[in-house]
Amino acid sequence: MKKRLNTTIFDLPVQELRRGYRSDVYFWREKVVLENHDLHPRVTMQVFQKNNAILCGIDEAIAVLKVASGRYSDYSKAYQLFDKLIDLKKLARKQFLTDKNRYLQIEEERIKVSQELDNLWIDGFSEIEIDALWDGDSISPYESVMHIHGDASLFAHLETIYLGILARRTKIATNVRRVVEAANGKTVLYFPARFDHWAVQGGDGYAAHIGGASGVSTDAQGEWWGAGASGTIPHALIAAVGGNTVKAVQFFHDTYPNATLIALVDFDNDCVNTALECARAMGDKLWGVRLDTSENLVDKSVFPLMGTYKPTGVNPKLVELVRSALDREGFSNVKIVVSGGFNPDRIRQFEGMGVPVDAYGVGSYLMQGSYDFTADIVHVNGKPMAKVGRYFMPNPRLQRYNPNE
Repeated sequence: MKKRLNTTIFDLPVQELRRGYRSDVYFWREKVVLENHDLHPRVTMQVFQKNNAILCGIDEAIAVLKVASGRYSDYSKAYQLFDKLIDLKKLARKQFLTDKNRYLQIEEERIKVSQELDNLWIDGFSEIEIDALWDGDSISPYESVMHIHGDASLFAHLETIYLGILARRTKIATNVRRVVEAANGKTVLYFPARFDHWAVQGGDGYAAHIGGASGVSTDAQGEWWGAGASGTIPHALIAAVGGNTVKAVQFFHDTYPNATLIALVDFDNDCVNTALECARAMGDKLWGVRLDTSENLVDKSVFPLMGTYKPTGVNPKLVELVRSALDREGFSNVKIVVSGGFNPDRIRQFEGMGVPVDAYGVGSYLMQGSYDFTADIVHVNGKPMAKVGRYFMPNPRLQRYNPNE
């Protein structure tokens, strides 16, 4: 039986969501206009996008609606308290490195202000019904992925938030799924952390998991689904020990004997010989080697064989040379990981050629593209009501959300 992620998994800035602080201001103003004129239309808000994609972010979007649908009992007082909360947040940042005692005092005051805001908040989620698909569902262009039914004034201010969540998570999940499908069942490692802001790692790592990634590179990326980080030895460690890859591998294993040992073997632009040196030194302790040759370089082992293919970067011939060298010396158990500019097309090329790769590390490609979601009111008080060109699109795959989940 499918089960949605618990709301407590998400690190949501609840007070900021309720106040519309992170929403497009016109949505907050819509909410206030409706309330000031005592308008409480029961609407159906329909959410969709325009591509074939792997849906992700639904559970997070529901969590936002769950914690931030409602209204304040006293808006004037709420505005004052919220402004104070933001001022305390800024002040705490200033004091953190200079006066720890003062910082703790500010944090205590901030908690009290947050509690006062909680006391002013009238929860409205119990008055809302949600029909939605599931994270991981394959979706078609214009297919309804969620219908939100209820008093528009309770959740109008949240449109920016849930649409942005769906757009981001669906992009990651879809890109990862395309890579996974191209890899024909081989391991795909999710390595884009360095290409984006650190704050997105938790949700992006979950989206990568939904897309089918086998591993992530930061602990934060695995937090939502209980995975730990994995990776290889970085170039920086090799440089820090004088450019000696074998020494770096040995030091790494001495320090982390239980970690999967994968040697990065392109530091000297001699992947074949470096891979062999690491295998000889580490024996059965070495799980694999990773090839990450720059797209502007030609590995030394490839020099004599150039002429009929593109020789730069991690190319099929280089992988074959490393595999053959390892096998000749009895290291057939050592696996080969490749990284550096891989995308579905390039992976399909490798797979079509039978290149002996065991795992693909993919980074910047996974951040590309866009999967923008749109939300429209399509029913008001049970009657069709939408802007021209939009209309209610039922979807038998939608399932009613159980608020007790």
